Amino acid sequence: MKTKLLYFFALLVLISSCKTESKSDIEGENNALVYYGGDILTMEGDSPEYVEALVVKDGKITFAGKSDKAMGLAGPGHKMIDLEGKTLLPGFIDGHAHFGAFSSQAIGAQILPPPDAGARNIPKIIEILKAWNTPENRALTGWIFGLGFDDSVLEEKRFPTKFDLDRVSTEHPVMIVHISGHFAVVNSKGLELLNITSETKDPEGGIIRRTENNEPNGVLEELAAIPYFAKALTPVSEEAANKFFESGQEMALSYGYTTAQDGRLVDQTMYVKAAEANALKLDVVSYIDYMVVDDLMATKWNSKSYNNHYRIGGMKITLDGSPQGRTAWRTEPYLLRPEGTEEGYKGYPAFPNENDVIDLFKKGFKNNWQVLTHGNGDAAIDQFIKATRAAADEFGNDDRRTVLIHGQYIREDQLDSLKTLDVIASLFPLHTFYWGDWHTQIIGEELGNKISPVRTALNKGVKITIHTDAPVALPNLMRMVGITVERKSRSGKVIGAEEKLSPYEALQAITIWSAFQHFEEDIKGSLEDGKFADLVILDKNPLKVEESAIKNIQVLETIKEGRTVYKK
Repeated sequence: MKTKLLYFFALLVLISSCKTESKSDIEGENNALVYYGGDILTMEGDSPEYVEALVVKDGKITFAGKSDKAMGLAGPGHKMIDLEGKTLLPGFIDGHAHFGAFSSQAIGAQILPPPDAGARNIPKIIEILKAWNTPENRALTGWIFGLGFDDSVLEEKRFPTKFDLDRVSTEHPVMIVHISGHFAVVNSKGLELLNITSETKDPEGGIIRRTENNEPNGVLEELAAIPYFAKALTPVSEEAANKFFESGQEMALSYGYTTAQDGRLVDQTMYVKAAEANALKLDVVSYIDYMVVDDLMATKWNSKSYNNHYRIGGMKITLDGSPQGRTAWRTEPYLLRPEGTEEGYKGYPAFPNENDVIDLFKKGFKNNWQVLTHGNGDAAIDQFIKATRAAADEFGNDDRRTVLIHGQYIREDQLDSLKTLDVIASLFPLHTFYWGDWHTQIIGEELGNKISPVRTALNKGVKITIHTDAPVALPNLMRMVGITVERKSRSGKVIGAEEKLSPYEALQAITIWSAFQHFEEDIKGSLEDGKFADLVILDKNPLKVEESAIKNIQVLETIKEGRTVYKK
């Protein structure tokens, strides 16, 4: 007891000799910061490790360890930051998301279902859209728009159609985007502006849903929808563009992001403009859609290092659609098929000709581009494995960090192939909450409990990360961690108890493991000497609360390279 008192007294003396917060501390000769007084979780190693203090100077971590040594190394005049019992850990890195679309989710009509918003049925969606329909909001893009409706949990259990959205407006175009990001619904005015008529043919990899009279009913699937998103979601003025950007960035920072991914980029104008204006407060790494990859990969932004917080990381390929939307391509039929489809419906590929996929992978490997691939159904994942193997056989496979994104319906034998090919699986356990009940209906109880098999993947030695796929879901990373640990559906049912991660593993998947996925483990992902001071402060320690409480933990502060960029 006496030893503890003497240590505590010495600590108080050291603290009292340090300056209190002032502007001169930041701009003067010594801008060192010492964080202390809470749980400082380093995310180093296979089990939790804590330190008493963390020293930050010039945007980097210079020491993590004992308090007395920390304050000695920080030097005279350093600034003390008392965590007051809160938890400090590395800033969060989402394994896959669409950062450029955060703004549309932040600004558009809030048509997510509960608990994220109130769109529980189609009349409520119409009500929310009508309330959002103001001249000021319409002036942003020229459209009435909202993201996040979910037919699987709507009371009607169906997609809205143009007839529903015509009740919002017949004068102005309306577009709503499905929570999966793979479907859109537009009103009659929207169809007119998009020039979609009864004569319009379905594009390859997409479907225009129709009435009995062959008239488009407003529902657009996959490549009949995705190319049109920009029509409704692109700001039409510089003022609107700035509002979009700032709203999306603030949303990311509020959830603890210090590195965000844009996982399917077709136009980098916004990022180049933001980077050149020093407007990015976090790092953004983009993966370029295969259709425009030649042009954008030839720019200076294609780099392993950031230029004013922005860089291009590689190429993105999409092989199929949405499992909850039943456009994911499977080897077995869906038990409940979408309206208008034939018996034995299995979803469909984005690339009917697998040689096209092989050629794309070979192109990526030949150019030493990291390749991220969207594949949900097991048929699409078979295509992914075959293409990866063909490219690796021809061009080698040393430390490419090829990534399979989503993998909802991946089979165990396919996980073995991922291990053999050294593929990282960025899986999507948020599905267990949002659509776990639905999966068990559309593919069956046994297979439904195996969605996003993160534990099986780890047990097989596959490297993993987890992701929000925002704006498919809100970019709430602590909710994602909590759901990955609980695996409970909306109804409270556990979806695959054997696939749970521990709280520490789930945190690893959005810190050090995700840093590795992005080739950034040497500069991010853990609290180590020499790494960026990318930090997040939480109101509670995820490792010291009940599993059910993790998803409700709040981000209090986000710090990028030693500078506070968000404070609750």
